Amino acid sequence: MTSESRGEIVVVGGGVVGLTTALILAERGASVRVWTRDAVDATTSAVAGALWWPYRIEPVAAARAWALRSLEVYEDLVARAEPAGVRMVEGVLGETGLDEADGWLAGRVPGLRASTTDEYAGTGVRARLPLIDMPAHLPWLRERFVTAGGVIETRTVSSFSEVDAPVVVNCAGLAARELVPDPSVRPVRGQLVVVENPGIDTWLVTTDAAGEHAYLFPQPGGLVLGGTSEEDAWSLEPDPATAEAIIRRCAALRPEIAGARVLGHRVGLRPTRPSVRLERDALPDGRLLVHNYGHGGAGVTVAWGCAEEAARLVSG
Repeated sequence: MTSESRGEIVVVGGGVVGLTTALILAERGASVRVWTRDAVDATTSAVAGALWWPYRIEPVAAARAWALRSLEVYEDLVARAEPAGVRMVEGVLGETGLDEADGWLAGRVPGLRASTTDEYAGTGVRARLPLIDMPAHLPWLRERFVTAGGVIETRTVSSFSEVDAPVVVNCAGLAARELVPDPSVRPVRGQLVVVENPGIDTWLVTTDAAGEHAYLFPQPGGLVLGGTSEEDAWSLEPDPATAEAIIRRCAALRPEIAGARVLGHRVGLRPTRPSVRLERDALPDGRLLVHNYGHGGAGVTVAWGCAEEAARLVSG
């Protein structure tokens, strides 16, 4: 290793999983650099609606454990009034039975109950869950990481052999498809619409009989409406017809949305994999490589639990 290697650990990837992992390592005393291709506000994480819920992530048992650990962290951030962009907000998970949710959330979400017909016409669960404002949360993570002594470098990595450090942590998300390479990593395209909030202060997540999603998240910058789950779709350009359909589905749930002024459009590619890859590996020259990728649409939900496990793998 040369003198140019300023840190003992390089984390590849600057989304929510990469930043959270780097932060955990740095606050435990490691010398850490993050190599990221994109600025914080240009990552997939930046466009997430960011409700805490283990959406499209396997293996289920491990994901729930990671999610519950992350829930503890988010609740603590709210209790300490940290400027982390995290709020605890009431809402309804449609097409979810109380038995299903209570089976693993029992005792963890105060006030968890079946939704009423006034709250949602179908079967649903009412819960108070973390809702994260990503334009605030990602800069907060970055600042806290830098305060802990971490360094962020804008670097495009085409091979782990380029990383001059004894320990590499792979949080590359969708880029792991080419970088590892791992062809099982696939994009699931999500399109969102942000509208002026007509006074809605609760979130709602639903899926209709055709599998179409409709969800609405009241965020400080507006009401975020979704959404789509298009497998193997790579386009980052918002589709006007899709945006109109999103608004129409959400307005069917809350009619006041129909006349809301559109503030913007977002598109992100969720890095989906048959299951999260969180394990130790080795580079050809024997250096330690820890993988932490494939979180699909649940990166925010499991970020802290996965980061702590990745840190344990680094420490051996």
